[in-house]
Amino acid sequence: MKNLKNGVAVITGGGSGLGKALAHAAVSRGMKVVLADVQAKALEQTLEELRALGAEAIGEVLDVTDATAVEALAERAETHFGPANLVFNNAGVASAGLIWESTEKDWKWLFGVNVEGVANGIRAFTPRMLAAASADADYQGCIINTASLAGVLTGPAMGVYSVSKHAVLALSECLFHDLALLTRQVQAAVLCPSYVATNIGQCYRVRPSQWANSEGPTRSQMATAAISQNNLDSGSLTADQVAETTFKAVEQGKFYIFPTDEVHGLLKHRFDRILESANPDLPYEQTPFLQDRRKRLIEALAD
Repeated sequence: MKNLKNGVAVITGGGSGLGKALAHAAVSRGMKVVLADVQAKALEQTLEELRALGAEAIGEVLDVTDATAVEALAERAETHFGPANLVFNNAGVASAGLIWESTEKDWKWLFGVNVEGVANGIRAFTPRMLAAASADADYQGCIINTASLAGVLTGPAMGVYSVSKHAVLALSECLFHDLALLTRQVQAAVLCPSYVATNIGQCYRVRPSQWANSEGPTRSQMATAAISQNNLDSGSLTADQVAETTFKAVEQGKFYIFPTDEVHGLLKHRFDRILESANPDLPYEQTPFLQDRRKRLIEALAD
């Protein structure tokens, strides 16, 4: 996709963090934007920022787990601006700790947002994008799903989050294969960032009451939350940098989007272990932040 000017970008989780950065990157390329977020105040603030820059921007407060609401978002976006060119299924939440300590409600909340939310976006927008491609030989579209480095790698106390992001990666690859059966005009991509300075560590604030646990977090969950927040705060990349890298990758037609080359060694290590039928492992000695994370977890659980 070489020319995005005057195109339409739809972004879930667009009120803050990476979604907000993606919105600014879209506007800088002359795109119209449609944002969705579960937080009304954050959404309105971002829309005001974008409009102050002269952007054409609309928004919708919604929960991506509501398939009917996501379908209505697709209808409103197309009615207002025309067919979407870029759809960022970006909304996500996080949880961690020892995996057997995750409750049924933890599993349902994370999978509802991280997996079903992406599936709802794919189901609502893909048929419309295919119809646009059939009607216009010059139309180009791409669906970009936000997974995570945790969707390719596993590690201690990454829990339900890692499982859900592995599902997003598989879902995105399946979408890529299925689209290839029908057209080259609509593509798919998957974004796999590592620690980025966003507020995902505070996502518990928007956890619906029906998925709230009756008991407080366990020791491993509290320790992991604190360690993860520290990793997020000291992330080597900003949300704006990740957004810019993402757009450049989309413009170049890339499917796998890793915002930094630093993770390539970790990826190779994992797949080498698989091919060797070796047990799961992480190269802690060569990766200071993983080594520190593991050490702090062991110390917290030993107290």
